[in-house]
Amino acid sequence: MPIQGDPPPPRPVARPLPRVARWLLLAFAGLCLVLAVIGVILPGMPATVFLLMAAWAAARSSPRLHAWLLGHRLFGPMLRDWENGHCVSRRAKWSAAVAMTFCAVFLAWTAPRPWIAAVGIGCMAVVLVWLWRRPEPQG
Repeated sequence: MPIQGDPPPPRPVARPLPRVARWLLLAFAGLCLVLAVIGVILPGMPATVFLLMAAWAAARSSPRLHAWLLGHRLFGPMLRDWENGHCVSRRAKWSAAVAMTFCAVFLAWTAPRPWIAAVGIGCMAVVLVWLWRRPEPQG
């Protein structure tokens, strides 16, 4: 039983991944990064999810790519917030809400069947509720 004031037990050291696994994760990070860039440009395409997956894969396969993502002018602040407590800035929350609102209106207007629009809008609503429940970064 640890006594108050004792240092925490050391974290287990992770074994390095096999070369094939690192290359597969690096390829996955690259694919996710391309999809994230497309998502920044194309409305309705989720950039954030792909960016988070790219950062996760890069952290396990390429320290250089991971450091580049964390230092990136556009992507870096969001990734650093996420890595520091799964935080999402209020600006990112509002941006997502506005984009999803436009997509929901477009979907409701163009869907061939009402149930298709309802499913899409329902999914966006669930994601927005989850997103707004994320803590905001301090400072």
